[in-house]
Amino acid sequence: MAAADRPTPTEIKLHQKSRVLEVSFSDGSRFELPYEFLRVYSPSAEVRGHGPGQEILQTGKKDVDILRLEPVGSYAVQPHFSDGHGTGIYSWDYLYDLGTNRQSLWRTYLERLEAAGARREP
Repeated sequence: MAAADRPTPTEIKLHQKSRVLEVSFSDGSRFELPYEFLRVYSPSAEVRGHGPGQEILQTGKKDVDILRLEPVGSYAVQPHFSDGHGTGIYSWDYLYDLGTNRQSLWRTYLERLEAAGARREP
């Protein structure tokens, strides 16, 4: 897909009570991404590692909040989470992919937690 064809956000809202980031895109799609989901799928090296197979399973993030959301140029946002994590830069493409694949990504995360004997609760 050419850069000009890629959907861009038209609106981004933080819903603190429900802990959801709502993002609407130029193609009409709208996603509600829970803070916990965004935190465990952070694109940072701290979470992803430095290559395939080096991902670090994030546990105990069920109650995480986003304290603030900073724009990064005109292509991304950088959330600052209540657990001190703030190095992930979420490009528009990455947010769109997270929204599109949320169900399967969440299922994979829950399976990884279970396999590790870990919990979502802090």
